[in-house]
Amino acid sequence: MPPWPRRRHHHHHRPDGGWGPQARTRWYLRWRLQRRIFFTMASTIVATGLIVGLVMSRSASSYKHELRRVGVFVGDRFAHAWDDPMERDGLAREMADDLDVDLRVEDASGAALGSFGRRACTSPTATVPVKRAGVTLGSVAICVDRHSAGPGVLWPLGIALFLLWAFSHRLAHRLAAPMVQLERVARELGSGNMAARVTIDRDMRFGEMPILASMINEMAERIERQLSDQRALLATVSHEIRTPLARMRLLVEFAREGASEKAASSLEELDQEIVGVDALVSELLAASRIDFGALRRTTLVAHDVAQGALDRAKLPLAVLDDQAPGLTLQGDATLVARAVGNLLENARRHGGGVIKLRVMRRGPRIAFEVDDDGPGFARGEEAQVFEPFYRGSGVGEKPTGSVGLGLALVKRIAEAHGGRAFAHNREGGGARVGVEFSIS
Repeated sequence: MPPWPRRRHHHHHRPDGGWGPQARTRWYLRWRLQRRIFFTMASTIVATGLIVGLVMSRSASSYKHELRRVGVFVGDRFAHAWDDPMERDGLAREMADDLDVDLRVEDASGAALGSFGRRACTSPTATVPVKRAGVTLGSVAICVDRHSAGPGVLWPLGIALFLLWAFSHRLAHRLAAPMVQLERVARELGSGNMAARVTIDRDMRFGEMPILASMINEMAERIERQLSDQRALLATVSHEIRTPLARMRLLVEFAREGASEKAASSLEELDQEIVGVDALVSELLAASRIDFGALRRTTLVAHDVAQGALDRAKLPLAVLDDQAPGLTLQGDATLVARAVGNLLENARRHGGGVIKLRVMRRGPRIAFEVDDDGPGFARGEEAQVFEPFYRGSGVGEKPTGSVGLGLALVKRIAEAHGGRAFAHNREGGGARVGVEFSIS
């Protein structure tokens, strides 16, 4: 039979405080991806603004060039009419009306000769010198500020930029939010929550995301149905297997009556084999409950768990050393009892017997550890004892009634409850094998 597959459990945070792959993925989707989308769009807006500003600056340069040419034309017109005040004022009035600007005519000393237009020209946009034969006759100040946008245009421009910035933030959130949902559902499905589904909300109404979300939901539904069918099949098969095993043990007991000594010895070996098969079925069923996520967590009293395990193993209560009386934990009663029972059975079969079953608290966890009276572990064997079907270097071919799944199951039960399994040699001889469960 091939080794029972081990399930890997990934935690969001490693014990050393670092981030695991799932935590990094969530951080990337919730923050970095959204920020990257937002800053990409914002950078595009800024780049567009810079390009528009560059184009406007070039346009302004061309505008100034044209303004100088117009100034030469205006200066020539005023130079021809300068000596006749009436003709000069008429030209200024006509130009102010036609161009809808404000003008102020000054002589060579800067004294005002007249103002024309709707209002006085106090801050000229341009001043055109009036010359004739290289002699400056005066100047014409032109004001076009009432046509310029001025500070008033900054408000609409600022509001437009703010709205674009806010729109970029909202769009980045809408693009990243579906990815966060998909990551959450994939993580929950991977951790055994087959009821997790992607909610198709308003952020997923359009595009490819609703299609992808629907496909993930359909996949989750199919997996959930398959696991449910497998659980039902497993329960049926376990019942069908255990029924003939019980009948076989009963027939062996009947056959022992009146059997010869040699036949009785063979029947005893047969009974041991039947017990071993029954134990193997029990181990596989317990492992399957973890695989299918069928844990039923209840409040367990640590002392009662340890006492029950000792009773089933037919060991005296004096073996128990409860250093955390009254302490409780949340766990599956059947699996937690199985883990502690397997520790005792391992010490009985491979460790020369149980010396002590100790219950203690270690930070946020509760530990059950068993001291045995055996030779201890060979170097490097402490981690291997939790591998499926590992029998140990000192076991050889000696029949022990064990198939090598006991401690492997202990490790899986511990990890399913947020804990760990451990093993090491004791000072003075013997081994200590234990399991820790998360209290909360």
